[in-house]
Amino acid sequence: MNLYRKELFLMMAMATDKLQRLGAEVDSVDLGSQQLPGGQSLPIPPIILAHLGNDPKKPTVCFYGHLDVQSAHQDDGWLTDPYTLMEVDGKLYGRGATDNKGPVLAWINAVSTFRALEQDLPVNIKFILEGMEEAGSIALEELIRKEKDRFFSSVDYIVISDNLWLSKRKPALTYGTRGNSYFLVKVKCRDQDFHSGTFGGILNEPVADLVALLGSLVDSSGHILIPGIYDQVAPLTEEEKEMYEAIDLDLEQYRSSSQVEKFLFDTKEEILMHLWRYPSLSIHGIEGAFDKPGTKTVIPGWVTGKFSIRLVPHMNVSMVEKQVKQHLEDVFSKRNSSNQMAISMVLGVQPWIANTNDTQYLAAKRAIRTVFGTEPDMIQDGSSIPIAKLFQDIIQKSVMMLPLGAVDDGEHSQNEKINRWNYIEGSKLFAAFFLEMAKLH
Repeated sequence: MNLYRKELFLMMAMATDKLQRLGAEVDSVDLGSQQLPGGQSLPIPPIILAHLGNDPKKPTVCFYGHLDVQSAHQDDGWLTDPYTLMEVDGKLYGRGATDNKGPVLAWINAVSTFRALEQDLPVNIKFILEGMEEAGSIALEELIRKEKDRFFSSVDYIVISDNLWLSKRKPALTYGTRGNSYFLVKVKCRDQDFHSGTFGGILNEPVADLVALLGSLVDSSGHILIPGIYDQVAPLTEEEKEMYEAIDLDLEQYRSSSQVEKFLFDTKEEILMHLWRYPSLSIHGIEGAFDKPGTKTVIPGWVTGKFSIRLVPHMNVSMVEKQVKQHLEDVFSKRNSSNQMAISMVLGVQPWIANTNDTQYLAAKRAIRTVFGTEPDMIQDGSSIPIAKLFQDIIQKSVMMLPLGAVDDGEHSQNEKINRWNYIEGSKLFAAFFLEMAKLH
């Protein structure tokens, strides 16, 4: 077993021990092993299923978290050793501080508070903790399906705390994430490259075809040019409009911290809507083209373009796939090229949206008022968090995302941190949430 995989097993064992000390019943589910492309086989870290309390009169809240992290090396630009927690100026630096060990510990802190005060937990608590989230949650979906009528049968609500606020000081509640469809479009003349002195001027060149295809997808104002792509987008309601107006976002600060000269839109509302509730298309790169420094008079024999579309309610992955293929085939046929074109969708994740009038959203709003003395920003996340949709689809119970970290925590980046204040107030928030859930349920 390699060193990193050993660390994950150690992490899961530590979590098991911590939960057992709280008095939880813990099941560490063995998931076998995963085959790597080179033929190597690695054991998959166990998934922890734990529960505390099974009072039928109380609601059962299940917390999802992950203990694995993105890789990090001090010489990548970390000011401290990424794997040793360091506090500097009220900030706790370390890989996983905000994504996702800090929030997992905050939830455990909230539970242990009731234990320390020798008070009854106001709700039944369940935990599902995994160690493969950053690698695509291998074996998780299968386990959720298997446990749907066992471990999850008594679960009323699922809470995920694996994203960030929109500001440094104002808490938020997340009620939606965009989906994603990732496409490859390959244009091929032959396997080998050509010399442009020998063949330039007598061929349909694959790069020229591909550039025309990629250039047909989106215009300079960010509008997607694929026919019918906006037909399934949910219409904007008055209630939703008001939610955008209430959000706290300093546009100028956001722009300068992003190091961007100018965004495509001028108002806070338009920017947030185009990040959250409208689809976007991004071109990611071209494989097979000459991209090294210097000059080389080459005509690539084949090239593959990579692009993806962020999906929003009520867009459907298979419908989008059809529309994309139809559009690219139309554009390509008008070029009368003798090259071959192949399009494939390699990833399709549906968007997720929650009902903000669900009991747990109301309870979380009340808990935020109690702990922070303010209303939360009601936000969505422009990226895809497949786990929320997975739980919603399989278990068919209310899923809520309750973030603890500030916007500048730098998850996946160098010098990832969680503020001491967010961590402590976040632990209080989870405890207050348990109390509010008990009242509302």
